[in-house]
Amino acid sequence: MKLSIVILNFNTKELTLSCINSISSNYENELKKGEMEIIVADNASTDESVAAISNPKLQIPNFRLLENKDNLGFSKGNNRAVKKASGKFVLFLNSDTEIKDKGFLRMLEFMQNNDRVAILGGRLRNLDGSIQKSAGRFYSLFNLFLMLIGGERLGVLRQSPSKITRVDWVSGACMMVRKETFQKLGGFEEKLFMYMEDMELCFRAKKEGFFTYFYPNIELLHKERGSSNRTFAIIHIYEGILYFYKKYMPPWQYKVARELLFLKALFIKNLGKIIGNKYYEQTYGQSLGLFKE
Repeated sequence: MKLSIVILNFNTKELTLSCINSISSNYENELKKGEMEIIVADNASTDESVAAISNPKLQIPNFRLLENKDNLGFSKGNNRAVKKASGKFVLFLNSDTEIKDKGFLRMLEFMQNNDRVAILGGRLRNLDGSIQKSAGRFYSLFNLFLMLIGGERLGVLRQSPSKITRVDWVSGACMMVRKETFQKLGGFEEKLFMYMEDMELCFRAKKEGFFTYFYPNIELLHKERGSSNRTFAIIHIYEGILYFYKKYMPPWQYKVARELLFLKALFIKNLGKIIGNKYYEQTYGQSLGLFKE
C-alpha cells in the first residue's frame, strides 16, 4: 500500500460523498490494485453521514469507515485514522475538496524521490478557478502583527507558489506526510481541537530537521464549506496561537502575543458595538473570554 487518503467527516455528508466519488473516479485502478486506500473517519455526525457513506452501493475497493463515538476534532480524529492506515504515505484531505486529476500520484512520486521532505501540501483552487493561498510563514511576532492587521488577506503571509517550493507550513486541507515521520513526531497536537494544527506540525517537523514543501501541479477544488462557522474558527485560531506561543516561544514573546490578540479582539468588539455589527461584537466578545485569568 503506497498511499492512505484520510478524510475527516463531521456533518458534511454530501460534501464527503462528492469527495469520495471524485477520488474513486480518478484513482479507480490504484484502488483496485491495492496501491491506495480511502479512510473516512466520522466524528459522531448527526446528519446520517454514516449510513450514506457506508452504503454498499458505493462499491469502492479499499475503502473503510471509522466511526468515532464523539466529535474528536481535527487532530484526534486524524491521529486515530492514521493508526488504521496501511500506506507508507498518508494524505489528509478535507471533506469539502473535489479531485480533478491524478495529481496525488505526482505528489507521491516527489516525496519518494526526496527523502528529507516530510510534509507536502497541494495547491487548492476555489470553485471559480482562482487560487487559494494555502502555504505560509510561521507566526513570528512580526508576522503575527501583520496577520492581525490583515496581512494574510493581502498575500503578505500566505502564498500559493507557481513552482515546487520549500515553505514554512502548508494547509491541512491537502497535506501529504510520511507515515513513519508523522508517527515519530507524535501526530497532530491533540490539545488543538481544530485550526493551527497544520502549522504546529510543520513547526515541529522543521525543529527535527525535516522539510515542508508546496506542490502546485495538481487540480483540486476546495469548496470551503466545512463543519465549522467563522466564530468557531476565530476563537480556535486564537486558542491555537496562544498555545503555540506558550509551548515554543520565550515567556516575553508569549506575553506580547497575548497582548496583541487581546487588543485586536477588544478593538473589533468595540467597533462592532459602535457600528451596530452584532457579529463583530459577539464573536470578539467571546474571544475576550480567552484572556481571563
